[in-house]
Amino acid sequence: MKQKTEQEAYLTLAALCAQAEHCQWEMTEKMRRWELTEEAQARVMERLTKERYVDDERYARAFVKDKVRYNKWGRRKVEQALWQKRIDEDIRQRVLDEVDDEEYLSVLRPLLKQKRRSTKASSDYELNQKLMRFALSRGFTFDIIRQCLDVDDEGELVE
Repeated sequence: MKQKTEQEAYLTLAALCAQAEHCQWEMTEKMRRWELTEEAQARVMERLTKERYVDDERYARAFVKDKVRYNKWGRRKVEQALWQKRIDEDIRQRVLDEVDDEEYLSVLRPLLKQKRRSTKASSDYELNQKLMRFALSRGFTFDIIRQCLDVDDEGELVE
């Protein structure tokens, strides 16, 4: 990849951040690929942060909202993705705690209903196991999954 000067890197990254949210780690990785020195990377990151182009908490909020609503991910999967983006633990927990269980339930119920129609099983137990594995792979927690699986097709709680 072409090596960039500090000013070129700043302008490129500022333009990128003006279009969409990005975290510090993504910006640092780009600069590393452009072979900027550690000192230059630190100066560019400081400037981007000071001018509010990069804000990890704002990024995390947008990321969580998008992944839950549009990608239909559960808390565990979102948490892992934020960890991979090197978002601080306190920011991750604060942002994830802002999403209430009702939002996860409203995402998971239609997912399970659709999956139930397309899943073949010889018993209710086997069907529930397959649905449980599916929901776990989407990153939902056991308590949220149980709440959805304890509801029958008409939306009535199964006693």
